[in-house]
Amino acid sequence: MKHKKTVLENGLRIVTIPMKDNPTVTVMVLVEAGSKYETKEINGISHFLEHLCFKGTEKRLMPSDISTELDGLGAQTNAFTGHEFTGYYAKVATKHLSKTLDIISDLYLNPTLPAEEIEREKGVILDEINMYEDLPPRHVEDLFMKVLHGDHPAGWEIIGSKENVKKMTREDIVSYRSKHYVAEGTVVVVAGGGFDQKKLIKDIEKKFETVSSLKKGKKKKVIEKQDKPNIVIENKKTDQTHLFLGVRTFRMNSKNKAALKVLAGILGGGMSSRLFRKLREEMGVGYYIHASSEFFTDHGHLAANTGVCNERAGEVVGAILGEFKKMTEDIVDEKELKKVKDYLTGNIMLGLESSDSIAEYHGVQEVLKKDITEPKKLVADLQDVTASDVRAVARKIFKNDRLNLALIGPFKNDEQFKKILIFK
Repeated sequence: MKHKKTVLENGLRIVTIPMKDNPTVTVMVLVEAGSKYETKEINGISHFLEHLCFKGTEKRLMPSDISTELDGLGAQTNAFTGHEFTGYYAKVATKHLSKTLDIISDLYLNPTLPAEEIEREKGVILDEINMYEDLPPRHVEDLFMKVLHGDHPAGWEIIGSKENVKKMTREDIVSYRSKHYVAEGTVVVVAGGGFDQKKLIKDIEKKFETVSSLKKGKKKKVIEKQDKPNIVIENKKTDQTHLFLGVRTFRMNSKNKAALKVLAGILGGGMSSRLFRKLREEMGVGYYIHASSEFFTDHGHLAANTGVCNERAGEVVGAILGEFKKMTEDIVDEKELKKVKDYLTGNIMLGLESSDSIAEYHGVQEVLKKDITEPKKLVADLQDVTASDVRAVARKIFKNDRLNLALIGPFKNDEQFKKILIFK
């Protein structure tokens, strides 16, 4: 598949990905506005604004006007907020492209942000916070970001705190939106079948002619600083300990990116991965076991996560560290290396089956790095990784001054884990 990138005079970027014979089309708008663009006082505002864009526009005054119209198209629609961007999208049958573009552009460009809807939505977001706090496998990842980055936007929760949500005002939201929802920070993506690229680009230009041309707001840069292993524990009465154990790595444009992905795949990609076999098949613990590498514009990490019975949490931390350590010592044999690279390649291809996944694949890259790596290049980079590359990158990252652990479980202090959390 080939994409076309168009940059308008005001800085707005348009990415179109025609997919011949695809029965669906996805319209997605992404903007450089996430929790890393916030201050402590308004942490959570990016996510709050995402909710409010569906609460009425100048053309569609009521929330039900938007939802009814989208439902009437048979649309799958949603929005999402991350550390570095917010996205809005709808996937529909190809014949509904024009109407869908009108709706998504409208809710992005023209939200009325009614004061009464802001107050009403606070209750919804407070319940969303409660939901995440009641889901330790999900919440422990937030704690891991906290132990990595502390009191920095990269370490704050995307959804914000209950206190911030309660005190958020319309003035706060309008001010934040005016700084970040601007042309040069916005990407419009359309992927799927049944459209004429030239006509579509003209339509998008027309729809977005009112987007702000102000300079976009900046985010606070991450400065990596650590000299010993770090631990954060949330004491909670649970039947399982949920944990994230990992290390600081590199930003998304690092030359080590492909090797890191392969390393994470060896450790925790699939049921034949080393951690799955070690924990599930050998030790008989952990229903879910994963390892992944995550990349941001100015930082990154590799981590393993699992949930295990409380009594064996320390043992499991030691076992994961042991598998990390092995990666720095032994060369992966060619059979295992090939299996993992093929596994990762297959996952890339399976993740590009639908118009919405293809829109997200292209849009996220464009909004973060203003450049798009085609899937073929991504696969080629993975396939070029050697066993020596994997060991070399493991030796760079698996060090005590990069090591971090986050746990949720019935532990009053971190003493037992301090004794374990070290590469020897």
